Amino acid sequence: MKQHRTHLLVCAGTGCVSCGSFKIKEALEQEVLKRNLQDEVLVIATGCNGFCERGPILLVQPDGVFYQKLTVEDIPRLVEEHLLKGRPVKKLMYVPPAKKEPIPKMKDIEFFKHQRLIVLRNRGRIDPEKIEEYIGFDGYEAMAKALTKMTPEEIVAEITASGLRGRGGAGFPTGKKWEACRREKATPKYLICNGDEGDPGAFMDRSVLEADPHAVLEGMIIGAKAIGAAKGFIYIRNEYPLALQRMEIAIGQARAYGLLGDDILGTGFDFDLEIVQGAGAFVSGEESALMASVEGRIAMPRQRPPYPAQKGLWGKPTTINNVETWATVPNIIRRGAEWFAGLGTATSKGTKIFSLVGKINNTGLVEVPMGISLKDIVYGIGGGIPNGREFKAVQIGGPSGGCIPRKLLDLPVDYESLTEAGAMMGSGGMIVMDDKTCMVDVAKYFMNFLRDESCGKCVSCREGTQRMWEILKDITEGKGKESDLDLLEELAQTCKDASMCGLGQTAANPVLSTLRHFRHEYEAHITDKRCPAGVCKALIRYLVIAEKCTGCLSCKNACPTQAIKGTRADIHSIDQSKCIKCGACLEACHFDAIETRRDEAIQII
Repeated sequence: MKQHRTHLLVCAGTGCVSCGSFKIKEALEQEVLKRNLQDEVLVIATGCNGFCERGPILLVQPDGVFYQKLTVEDIPRLVEEHLLKGRPVKKLMYVPPAKKEPIPKMKDIEFFKHQRLIVLRNRGRIDPEKIEEYIGFDGYEAMAKALTKMTPEEIVAEITASGLRGRGGAGFPTGKKWEACRREKATPKYLICNGDEGDPGAFMDRSVLEADPHAVLEGMIIGAKAIGAAKGFIYIRNEYPLALQRMEIAIGQARAYGLLGDDILGTGFDFDLEIVQGAGAFVSGEESALMASVEGRIAMPRQRPPYPAQKGLWGKPTTINNVETWATVPNIIRRGAEWFAGLGTATSKGTKIFSLVGKINNTGLVEVPMGISLKDIVYGIGGGIPNGREFKAVQIGGPSGGCIPRKLLDLPVDYESLTEAGAMMGSGGMIVMDDKTCMVDVAKYFMNFLRDESCGKCVSCREGTQRMWEILKDITEGKGKESDLDLLEELAQTCKDASMCGLGQTAANPVLSTLRHFRHEYEAHITDKRCPAGVCKALIRYLVIAEKCTGCLSCKNACPTQAIKGTRADIHSIDQSKCIKCGACLEACHFDAIETRRDEAIQII
C-alpha cells in the first residue's frame, strides 16, 4: 500500500453521515487535489469514531489532532493552515484551548483517554470498505492461527479460559455455549450473528458492523471451525442500511481473498455466510424468535429446552452470539485467553461497549473495562450533566433494564452488580437522566414500548405489560390510587415468573427498579397529585414570575393556543383554561420568567 505523510480520517459512521461527513470528505479530496497534495495526503472514510455528538469529525494522523463539527466552508482554511503551513486550526478543535496552551491531542481528550479499546480497536483508523487495511492491522491473523494451528477443542478451550460472556444480554459463558454445540452429532450445524439491535438509544452493534465488519467475519469463521459449521447467517435489521452495505462489501472481499467459501487458506475447511435482513421487531433479538425469522416465519419465541445448541435453525445444532461477542473472539485467539482474563473483574472479564446517551455532555460510543464505576463513565468519560443539572439516574440494559439512582453511582459495571441493583447489562444501552426527569414517566415510556413489542404469545406478558402501562398512565395523570403500587408489583412479578422468553421475563424491570429506588415519586403522584420533576402535564401548570418578566412577547409569540395575555412591556399572564402545557413558553423565555409550578396539589377532574 502506498505510504502518505498525512492521513485525514473522516468519520463515516451513521451519526456523522447524517451531519454531512460525506460532503466533508468530498470537500477535503477536492481541496487536497487543488493544492496538489494528493501524493502526500490521503483522505479516508472510517467507521464510527465514537464521539457522535461532535460530528462531523476529522482526525489528522500522525498528528493526533481532533477536529469537530466541521462544515464544508471550514475545509479550505483547514487544508491551508494545517496541511500547508503546519498550523492546526484551534478554532475547529474540540474545546479550543487558550492561546498559550498546547494543541490538544485526541489521546488527551477526556472522552477518549479513559477508554480501553479491544472490539473498537480499529474504529476511526481504517476504511471499513477495504479489507487490505483490516489485514494491515493484524486482521485475519487469529483466523489463520485457529484454522492451521488449533483443533476445535483447543479453540473452545481458549474461549472458555478467557471468561468471555455473551455481550447481547444475559451474559451466558460463550465457551460453554460453543462446547454444547460442538458435542452435538447432528449435521449440518449453523451459526448466527445477532445484529438485531432494537433498544431505544442503543447503537453499539450498528457501529461495530459499520466500522469493523471484517472483525465480525473473522470471529464467525473461528466459531465455525470450533463447532463444525459450514454455513452462517448475519441477521441485521433493515433500519441499518450503512451496516448492511458495508457487511455485504466485506463478505464479497473475504470471498475474493479466499477467506470465505471452499477450502479456506488451503486447510480443507469450508464456510460461507449469508446476510438476512430483519423487519425491525424488538422480539427478534430473542434467539428463538430470531431463528424463526431466518427461517422465513413470524419472529415469535418458542419454549426451551431444547436449546439452539441442540435443535436450532431448521432443527439443527446452532450457535448464536451477538455482534460484539463475535468481534471479541479474534482478539482472544490472537493475544491469548490469559491476556483477556486479566481485564475486568473476577466474574466479568474483558471490556464492554456502551452507547452513552441522554442528559450527558459527551454523547457517544464508549468501550470500558468491566468493573469501572458508573461515576467514572458519567463524569469522567461523559463529562457530567449539561447545564449544571444534577444526575438523577441511569437506565442500563435497554427497555428491559433498570434505573440506577444517584446513591449507587459508585456501583461497578459488571453482570452481578447490575443485576443485584435491579438492572441488567443487556446489550449496552446507557441512558443518563437529570433531576428534571420523572421516573414514573420513564417507567411508563418503556412499558409502552414493551407492550407494543410483545409478540403476544404469553398472557402474562401480553396482558401484564398492557395493564402495567395503564396503571402508570393513570398515575401520571393524577388518577392513581395507593393500592396501585401493590398491584404494580404483583403484576410485575407475575410477568417475570410466568413469561416464556427473555422479553417477558425482564419486561417488568423498569417498573420494579423505579419502585425500588424512586417510590417516593410514585407516592407524590398518588397522594399529593404532584409531579416532583414537573413533567407530567396533568400535575403541573406554567406560571409567569412577575419580577422577571420584561414583556418581550417571546412567550406569547411561541404559544400555540394564545393562552398568554399581555402587550409589549407589560407583565404577562397565562390563561390556565387555554394552556395545553406544551412547554413552548418555557423554552422561548430568555429571562427565566416562566416557572413550572408543582409545589401544591392540583385538582384532577
